[in-house]
Amino acid sequence: MTTVLDKPFDLVLFGGTGDLSLRKLLPSMFRAFMEKEIPSDSRIFVSSRKQEDFDNTVSKIKTAFKKFMLKDEFDEKQFKQFEQCIVPIIVDVADYNKGWQELIPYFEGREEVSRIFYLAIIPSIYGDCCENIDRAGLVSKNSRVVVEKPIGYDQVSAEAINQKIAEHFEEEQIYRIDHYLGKETVQNLLALRFSNSLFEQFWDSKSIDHIQISINEKVGLEGRAGFYDGAGAMRDMVQNHLLQLLGLVAMESPNKMGANNIRNEKIKVLQALRPITGDAVQRYTVRGQYVAGNVDDKLEPGYLEELGSGTSLTETFVAIRANIDNWRWAKVPFYLRTGKRLKRRSAEIVIQFKDVSHNAFGGDAGPLVPNRLIIQLQPEERMQLLLMAKDMTQLKTVLKPVKLDLNFTETSQGFKSFGYKRLLLDAIAGNASLFIHRDEGSAAWHWVDPIIDYWQKNDVVPHLYRAGTWGPAEADELIAKDKREWIDIEA
Repeated sequence: MTTVLDKPFDLVLFGGTGDLSLRKLLPSMFRAFMEKEIPSDSRIFVSSRKQEDFDNTVSKIKTAFKKFMLKDEFDEKQFKQFEQCIVPIIVDVADYNKGWQELIPYFEGREEVSRIFYLAIIPSIYGDCCENIDRAGLVSKNSRVVVEKPIGYDQVSAEAINQKIAEHFEEEQIYRIDHYLGKETVQNLLALRFSNSLFEQFWDSKSIDHIQISINEKVGLEGRAGFYDGAGAMRDMVQNHLLQLLGLVAMESPNKMGANNIRNEKIKVLQALRPITGDAVQRYTVRGQYVAGNVDDKLEPGYLEELGSGTSLTETFVAIRANIDNWRWAKVPFYLRTGKRLKRRSAEIVIQFKDVSHNAFGGDAGPLVPNRLIIQLQPEERMQLLLMAKDMTQLKTVLKPVKLDLNFTETSQGFKSFGYKRLLLDAIAGNASLFIHRDEGSAAWHWVDPIIDYWQKNDVVPHLYRAGTWGPAEADELIAKDKREWIDIEA
């Protein structure tokens, strides 16, 4: 359920006229406004650095809504009312002498109002921005700061950024966001696991053969060449999104569904990940880079062409075989996969159960397909359970796999899942359950860094794959070594 707020708030969007804000953050707040989930006397401060952006803030927002919101979602009449919440401001987040003094009067006498600072800016100036917020006297007991990933380039740089933020905000005031955790299906994963005895009894190595977690993208660089070439798929996707999903899948049941309890259990999972170091990196990881290929019958350029560079060892694809060394997941491999310019946009978790111990029906009934639970996050949000059943079109006993399909878009009237909207409202309400603790990020970097270090020190060249495919052949070989294969849920 989305949080419904009953008290007005002040939301300050630093980088308010930037891409993230115009595509995701402001549309999320407009949706919440239209659905009467936020008080109409709340204020949304939209910051910009340039006078031109400041002068045209409202028109830029309106144009963005018409471009990026769903078809027929924009409502002109509602926007006229929402417009009253918008407060354009001009400020240089890293320079206290540019705009900060003019910002202070807006907050005088409103210390009891929840005050949320969203840093939709590059992580390298998070510390400067937090220092200026504090210097301006804007940090109150009801203040919170929301920061975007990626925080840092490795564990050392991440710790440095976190430490600088911590000089001005308490840990419980810092909300590190991962928009995948705002998806309703991800939250439903916790409900599925911990409120159904059916799954509670079989969620371990005795019943589960392996688990696959995939986040696949059709797009290429999308104007992020400068950032992406310095990061790569491991830092951009594995260190946060994939490991966060792994934590939710593998965590133990907390005694209560509180923010700290959930975070503590996820940290235990990350700390139990078996290190992949030295020569093991070659055996259990695959990095790839796309070259030109057909995507939806259109020839798309390769990574180097998009980058405008003749050489780069940055990976646009990663596949990993991971293990969690605890009693629940002993000998259960977790296969992680993510990449750009792949065949289809999708994100899913596949829980593959083991074969039945004995086939009482014999060969005449046909082969038995192991049970499989699929949790799809995008493009649709749904759950599927694959079971064996009798083929009702035949008199003799012939078995076939059938799907129990729960599509939340179809079964939940009016259901629309917007991760950023959910997380923004939670941050405003002070609910940190779906945000990332500093220790989680540190544990994730601790596991990821040795893999990246090995690639760099040994000049590991990414395997090439055509745009519009499922990645390099070596990723198929990685899982085939274990007599398994990547599961295409649409096949």
